[in-house]
Amino acid sequence: MISSLVWVRKGAAQQIPDRYSLTDEEFSSLADRIGAQLEDAREGLEDAKNVDVTMDEDTPDQKAQTAANAMGKELAEYNLDTYDDDSEPEEESSTAIPLFSKIQGLTYHGSNDEDPYVTVKDQEDEDEELREMEIMPGDNLLLAAKTEDDISHLEVYLYEEEEDNLFVHHDIMLPSFPLCLEWMDFRVGKKKDLSTPGNYIAIGTFDPEVEIWDLDMVDAVYPECILGGTSQPGLDAGEGGKKKKKKFGPARVAKKANAERHVDAVMSISWNSSHRNLIATGSADTTVKLWDLSAPEKAVRSFTQHKDKVQGVAWNKGEPTVLLTGGYDKRCCAFDSRAPTAVTEWKLKADVECIKWDPFHPERFFVSTEDGLVKCFDARQSGSAPLFTLHAHDAAVSSFDVSPVIEGLLVTGSTDKMVKVWNIKDAKPSCLVSRDLDLGKVFAATFSPDSPYCVAAAGSKGKVLVWNLENNAGVRRAFGPTQFNEAPVQTNTQRKEVTGVESDHEGDEDEDEEAVDGMAMDVDQDQDQDEDDEEEEEDEDHV
Repeated sequence: MISSLVWVRKGAAQQIPDRYSLTDEEFSSLADRIGAQLEDAREGLEDAKNVDVTMDEDTPDQKAQTAANAMGKELAEYNLDTYDDDSEPEEESSTAIPLFSKIQGLTYHGSNDEDPYVTVKDQEDEDEELREMEIMPGDNLLLAAKTEDDISHLEVYLYEEEEDNLFVHHDIMLPSFPLCLEWMDFRVGKKKDLSTPGNYIAIGTFDPEVEIWDLDMVDAVYPECILGGTSQPGLDAGEGGKKKKKKFGPARVAKKANAERHVDAVMSISWNSSHRNLIATGSADTTVKLWDLSAPEKAVRSFTQHKDKVQGVAWNKGEPTVLLTGGYDKRCCAFDSRAPTAVTEWKLKADVECIKWDPFHPERFFVSTEDGLVKCFDARQSGSAPLFTLHAHDAAVSSFDVSPVIEGLLVTGSTDKMVKVWNIKDAKPSCLVSRDLDLGKVFAATFSPDSPYCVAAAGSKGKVLVWNLENNAGVRRAFGPTQFNEAPVQTNTQRKEVTGVESDHEGDEDEDEEAVDGMAMDVDQDQDQDEDDEEEEEDEDHV
C-alpha cells in the first residue's frame, strides 16, 4: 500500500544525482550493527532449541521417532550416509569462521577502481548508468511512501510529462511504516554548508523520530538528519552496536510526553517555506513540536493544544508564523507560534483526516473528516460556522488537495475507493468528475505544482497513477483554457488520461484492506503493548 504522495517541482532536483559512499567510520558502525543483530538471532535460535516438548511415549509418533533415531545411529556408526559420495569428506577445521560473524575481515571499497582484485574497470557501465539516472529540467519527481510485505521504503518516481512516462528512479529503505511525507529545500547533514537550495524529504513513521533524506543521493544508507535523534545518523551503534534490548525486539522508549522530542508515531509534518529552517510535526503523543533544522537534536517548542492524536499540521504561507493543526479530538486549532496561548479553535463532529490552507485566500482553510465531509472555515473567526460544507464521499476523506495554480479546483480521495474533482468557486461546490482509478482505498491525491491538469493518486493496492485532466470535458467547461498561464504541453502523440506503474507484486485486495484497517489500531495498541512490556521487564529485573 501507499500511504502518502509528494510532488517535487521541476528544476529542484540535481540533474545528475550523487552516489553514496560509506566512510570508514560508517562502515565500521554498520558492521557492528549487523554483528549484533546476528548475535541476537543466534541467541533466539538457541532459546528455541532449548524448549522442551513433552510427548506420550506410547504414541505411534514417539515409536516412529525412536526407530528413526536408532537407524540414524547405525548409519553414523558404519558411515553409510556418505557411502555413495565420490570424494573423501573434508576434515573439519577448528579455525573455521562462522558465516557473517560480525563480517570481520571484509574489506570495503568505495568503487571497483579502488579494488585491486577487479582488473576489468567498468567506467563505461557507470557512465551509462549515470546517464540513465539523469533528471532533466522539465521532469518532475513524485515521492511515494510504500509498504509491501511488511517492508517499507520511499519510491522516487520520475515523471516525464511530455512522454506521459512514469517510472521508479530510485528508492530508499525505511525502518518503519511511513505515515507522512514533506518536501523541503533547507540543507542539512553533509551538505549543510552549501548556499544553494537542496532537495530533501522529511518522513514521519510509527517511530517517534523524523528522518530527513537527501533526494539527490542514490544508494544512501543513512538519513542526513534525524529530528529528535540522540546522535549522528549511522554512528550511534555504541559498543558492538548493542543497545539495551528486550528479548526478540528492540529497545522501546517509555511513552511519556515531554517538551524535547516525540515519544509516539509522527503523523504529520509541515515545512515553513518562508522561515526555511523551521519544521512542525504532529504526533500520536498529542503534541505538536517546532524544530530548528540547524539544531535537530531537540525541539525548540512544544505545543499541547490537543487532547488526542494530531493528524495534521500546516503553516500559513501568507502569515508564515501561523500554524493550523487538526486532531482526533475532533478539533482544529490555529495559533501564532510566537504566542501559542492565543488559540482559535473549531469543533467538529468527526476525527480530522486532512487540513489545508487556501492558497488564494490565506484567511481560509479546509478540513476533511472521517464522516466523508470537507468543510471550509474563516480562520479569523474562532468557532465560526463553516463557509460551506461539501458532502464529498460515503466514507472518510483520507486525502484532498487544493490546486496551487487554478483557483477553485479541488480533488478528494476516499476509502470508498473514489477520486473526485470539484469546482468550489464562490463557495458553491459542484462535482466535475468522479472516477474509480482501481487504486483500492485512496490514501493520497495531490496536484502537481507545475502542471495544472495533473493529479497524482495512490492507495491500498500499491499503485501510483498520474491523472491528466487536460481533456476532461467537465473541467474544461468549468475553468476553460483562459484559467491557465502555461501553454499546454506540446507532444506528437495524444496525451494519456492515466499514466502509472503497477506494483510488481500486487497483493490481494482483501489482505491490503485488512492491513489498512489494522493500521488505524496500531498506534493505540502499541502504547498498551509497551506498558505490558515494561512491566514484564521490571519483573525480570527483580528476578
